[in-house]
Amino acid sequence: MTALLATPWPDVPDLMLPVVGETARMVGVVMAIVVALGGPLGLLIHNTSPLGLTPHRLVHVSVSWVANLGRSLPFLVLMAAVIPVTKLVFGTTIGFKAAIIPMSIAGVAFFARLTENAVREVPRELLDVGLAGGASTRQIVVGIQLREALPGLLAGLTLNVIAMIEYSAIAGAIGSGGVGYLAVNYGYRRFDDNIMIACIVLLVVLVQAIQFTGDRAVRAVTH
Repeated sequence: MTALLATPWPDVPDLMLPVVGETARMVGVVMAIVVALGGPLGLLIHNTSPLGLTPHRLVHVSVSWVANLGRSLPFLVLMAAVIPVTKLVFGTTIGFKAAIIPMSIAGVAFFARLTENAVREVPRELLDVGLAGGASTRQIVVGIQLREALPGLLAGLTLNVIAMIEYSAIAGAIGSGGVGYLAVNYGYRRFDDNIMIACIVLLVVLVQAIQFTGDRAVRAVTH
């Protein structure tokens, strides 16, 4: 019975190609938000810590708490928890828009911590040289911290993109589109083994390709 329900292999690409584009759009939009918000948040967490340029305990604790909150919940729980916010912002709780908010919350918190860790590895001596030379805080952040932490930031960005691909697949449960939606609605609910196999292979290939590209980029910018 399962074999009769399975999509013929020649027809599988016609179903796969659109969902690849949907996944790419979803991850692309989320990663733009993640980098725009998570990067500055990570810099703020580090530079308000005792090891940062402008230590401030209250700000550091408060921002760290916000970042930890976004990482505390499993993604499925997070999707359910932010349904009222999603409904308020987009007027819907299903589809592409409904996945953007929980994915962004999880991604921003994750990338903020990755940014903090990457910047923390920059030798303090380099910062002291910048301060002694009269550089402003902005000049030190951009010219020293971000520049020296670039390999770590790229490695973190690679991990974050892979995580967002995984989250986009989970978000298929709320009709977000993409590979996860196809796997759930065709592969699982319709017992279509061919679609399920194709989705698994596609996700594996995507993750491997992104990891390979990220590793090459890290090696290219490592001093």
